[in-house]
Amino acid sequence: MDSADFMVLRRLCQWRQENRHAMLVTVVHTWGSSPRPVGSIMAMRDDGAVVGSVSGGCIEDDLIHRHTGTPWPGTPQVLTYGVDADEAHRFGLPCGGTVELVAEFDPDPALLTDLLASIGQGRLVSRELSMTDGQVRLLPADTAQALVHTDSLMSSVFGPSYRMLIIGAGQLSEYLATMAVFNGFSVSVCDPRIEYTGQWSVPGVEILTGMPDDVVNDFAPDSRTCIIALTHDPKLDDLALLSALHSAAFYVGAIGSRKNSAARRQRMIDYLDQPPELLQKLRSPVGLFIGSKTPAEIAVSIMAEVIAVKNGVVGGSDPIGSDPGRLR
Repeated sequence: MDSADFMVLRRLCQWRQENRHAMLVTVVHTWGSSPRPVGSIMAMRDDGAVVGSVSGGCIEDDLIHRHTGTPWPGTPQVLTYGVDADEAHRFGLPCGGTVELVAEFDPDPALLTDLLASIGQGRLVSRELSMTDGQVRLLPADTAQALVHTDSLMSSVFGPSYRMLIIGAGQLSEYLATMAVFNGFSVSVCDPRIEYTGQWSVPGVEILTGMPDDVVNDFAPDSRTCIIALTHDPKLDDLALLSALHSAAFYVGAIGSRKNSAARRQRMIDYLDQPPELLQKLRSPVGLFIGSKTPAEIAVSIMAEVIAVKNGVVGGSDPIGSDPGRLR
């Protein structure tokens, strides 16, 4: 889960621990265009205070109007917005868009506390809500699965933030780390060169000074981890990338021109005895092709590709005729 969802659950838990009435609202289905994807959550207190989002704001306004100062039902409700063009316009949905929500009233604060503790310990948890009586079960989950909603059950998997490990603490890394933090990633930067780490200026980022291949192994990359090498130094990048490629990381990338990237792959085949099919996982030159030239623009292209892969979007191919020697 991203840090925004964790914030929603944490605030909801706080409200319930204070014996305030509060609801958890989840997007369970969308048809056509919609402002927020399935699984998005928000929490609302009985006085109309809101954290999180399920739309561009208009649905939130309606929920506040509908549920502030009125008795709340005891069992979960299914709410649908944007069935026709008039409602779509009224609630700020794109033409033809429809959003179906589940509103869950007064979740058990003890179970919310348990859920937050599990997430904080790095575990995936399946939260199962009975649509008939509102009872909740927390079960261990092996993988991050899509939300499931039926007439009798809603099941959501929650877990820790996605992680990004950046090899190299240069200017490009600072831009990329800033964007990754903004997008809810937990970011660590590895660089044994004190002349680089001593100048690091992005708050909220863990700085690691060991050799990158050791750091990657200690990091224990999983399916919610991406690893990106940005030093241009084979002594730092190559073995770290090799460890990353043998891990479960969902994204492994390295900066470099096409020529340098091809040379890196060949080194790994010739001197590190790696099979060519393993190197197909390596994304290099790293990032989507957007004609980027400056460190900030290159960071945008990398972050965009990471998010695309995370979201299961296939893309990023270079247009025919693009510069084969460019650096990204």
